Amino acid sequence: MHKGVITFSRNVFLPLTTVCQNHCGYCSFWTPVQDGCIMRRDQVLETLRLGADAGCTEALFTFGERPEMVPGFAERLATIGYTSILDYCYDLCKEALRFGILPHTNAGVLSTGEMARLREVNASMGLMLETTAEVPAHQGSVGKSAAERLLMITRAGKLRIPFTTGILLGIGETKRDREESLEAIADLHREYGHIQEVIIQNFCPKKGTPMAGVAPITTEEFCETVRMARAILPEDVAVQVAPNLADAGVLVGCGADDLGGISPVTIDYVNPEHPWPAIDRLTEVAGDAVLRERLCIYPQYITRGWYPPSMGPLIRAVSIKIQERSL
Repeated sequence: MHKGVITFSRNVFLPLTTVCQNHCGYCSFWTPVQDGCIMRRDQVLETLRLGADAGCTEALFTFGERPEMVPGFAERLATIGYTSILDYCYDLCKEALRFGILPHTNAGVLSTGEMARLREVNASMGLMLETTAEVPAHQGSVGKSAAERLLMITRAGKLRIPFTTGILLGIGETKRDREESLEAIADLHREYGHIQEVIIQNFCPKKGTPMAGVAPITTEEFCETVRMARAILPEDVAVQVAPNLADAGVLVGCGADDLGGISPVTIDYVNPEHPWPAIDRLTEVAGDAVLRERLCIYPQYITRGWYPPSMGPLIRAVSIKIQERSL
């Protein structure tokens, strides 16, 4: 079912803050405003240094959506000299570039202006659609409006930003909802050509959350959704699954062809109870397919020049680096 090549990115995971305006029923990443809720600059720089030493080519910057809307957060941010988490992210993206690592930012729903600014220092960006359905898990989460999320993905297309999105399985949606979500993503890609990968992610119950007792989806149902994604999405869009959350070897056989970002340096802060597989074990997941490392910006977007001109020399350099590693 796969195309003969399974890809992955070698990354570092940088959660700049765990404060978020949304309170999703399945999330354990969220925390209130408290000591340590903002990742310190020196921590980020040390992680980038370790990532560079480990050959990482992607810096995944992620954080809670619109944390400034949460009382008390702006005051915390002011103590490190910022009025906006996006400004902090922008400056740290520049640091990542200085270390020779390409930034990929997932910051929640952003305006056109905010995305255009972050595009200056990012090779690609992302936002999970999750689902087009209204589900109880999203009650009280203003940023989880499907219409707003689809609008942002549209903005990314108009700005020619190589983009990652995806759906979340097992949060109360139906099979038809999954189909509708994938069709919406496919339609946007056909119009703008900017979706490089779609993540099919399974909900993993978290202790202490309202959905802690909800049963996860079965492997059979997961595989069925991966097949659906491969059938609905255009051929040039990768179908990604996370090898730390499910049996990716089985899902590769169902049509998945990308394993996402794997870090030799940092944990999966969103799913800390699920460690990454060692990179040298990914060939076992790929099975009879060729395992190939990639950048956070896919080759077709490099060819089209869909990146800031100032980033060109670094993109060429890290492209050569991963080609040499594959020899």
